[in-house]
Amino acid sequence: MPSRNAPKPDMQDLTDADISRIIEMAWEDRTPYEAMAVQFGLNESAVVALMRLHMKPSSFRMWRKRMAGRVTKHAVLRGAKLLRHRAAHTRQS
Repeated sequence: MPSRNAPKPDMQDLTDADISRIIEMAWEDRTPYEAMAVQFGLNESAVVALMRLHMKPSSFRMWRKRMAGRVTKHAVLRGAKLLRHRAAHTRQS
């Protein structure tokens, strides 16, 4: 996790592959913003700004509507049950 004194990464430093992965992670229901912060150093507002910049306006609006109030996108709001995705055939009752 980046330290508080570390400089924040500039979105211009991100590669096309990084941007593609961030967009993919942002669309995933179970990937919290905190995971994106750890991996890419972008907080929720930076992810929203990146999505606004790299998506068509209609796609951005659809994504924001879908993510609004989604508990799984915030690690603090998630229950312990949702900490890690497991395939259905490996789950215990």
